[in-house]
Amino acid sequence: MNTETQHKTATTLTQAKRLIVKVGSSLLMQGKDGTLNTAWMATLGEDLAAARARGQDVILVSSGAIALGRGCLGLSDAPLSLEQSQAAAAAGQISLAHAWQEALGPQGMTIAQILLTLEDTEQRRRYLNARSTLNALLDFGAVPVINENDTVATQEIRYGDNDRLAARVTSMVSGDCLVLLSDIDGLYSDADRIGDAEAHIAEIPDITQDVLAMAGENAGHFGSGGMKTKLEAARIATDAGASMILASGRDTHPIRNILDGNGKCTLFGTKASPRTARKDWIAASLHLGGYVHIDEGAVKALQDGKSLLPIGIKSVSGDFERGDCVAILGPDEVEIARGLVEHSSNSAINIIGKQTAEIVNELSYDGRTEMVHRDNLVMTQNRGGEYDA
Repeated sequence: MNTETQHKTATTLTQAKRLIVKVGSSLLMQGKDGTLNTAWMATLGEDLAAARARGQDVILVSSGAIALGRGCLGLSDAPLSLEQSQAAAAAGQISLAHAWQEALGPQGMTIAQILLTLEDTEQRRRYLNARSTLNALLDFGAVPVINENDTVATQEIRYGDNDRLAARVTSMVSGDCLVLLSDIDGLYSDADRIGDAEAHIAEIPDITQDVLAMAGENAGHFGSGGMKTKLEAARIATDAGASMILASGRDTHPIRNILDGNGKCTLFGTKASPRTARKDWIAASLHLGGYVHIDEGAVKALQDGKSLLPIGIKSVSGDFERGDCVAILGPDEVEIARGLVEHSSNSAINIIGKQTAEIVNELSYDGRTEMVHRDNLVMTQNRGGEYDA
């Protein structure tokens, strides 16, 4: 890796406002006896603490529950049935969460365990709830530790690897950089030349079919994700506006090693920021759930980059659910914006034109008081190359 690429990779990592780090099972487990490498975990905890000190939000996606559960339940190295995998996950997840608490706690970090299934990122309501919970935890200064909920996920509704789960989480929280720590130090032009410096690729600006063809299927003893899943994760993350770094985590302080240029890694670039990618998606939505009609004061608020509050809404039309994309129309019935609503059309009828305090009383909870949050809103009237909101 040349100096310029190393500097670019380090800058990408340190300037990410929201950093997601995924750790593979092969890094956590010591040999084949099913015990955790707690000393290594402690050094990663120090790296994550340094990221927090730089002002970065940190999310950790950790594999290892099933591998750890093998040891807890005395299971052999033979392939596990679905029921055995679910049982191993249930036993191992407790020990895994405790180990991360021991690794991150001394650095002043509070961890919060979240177990996700594929449906949590595919079904709209569950996606929004998971996103809201993750954002709330980050607002509280906690470090979410995420794993797939292998105890309830069946073969038909599971990720099967945490590479793609980490990428989906990155997209969900509008992350800026995803770091996949694995037992391989990046992408190679030929799967048969892993370790050959001349075949190593330090930077991938765009994931083309030629890049995808470089993937091999060499999952390790404990891990389930080969290079193919890592490239799929890279495509998900970069499409969402995040960069991705694929690096070896075999040595201690793996994040620090990336920053110091110790060893090789691969940087997958993105052409858009998470904010721009998300707003592009909203603006390009072909299916509108309905329309929200607002007054002149609300128009001015949106133009100033604020959220759409119910007090500025005159009426709603259409049948939409929370999370649907709606068109926002001004007093002249011309579309000025689009956004993802926080309330269904049925709920909206009860809160339009009301102050925030009234909404809390009406809905009996102190929660989502905006109709459309500014992060989920894009101005479409006279839209140019940059977004107004």
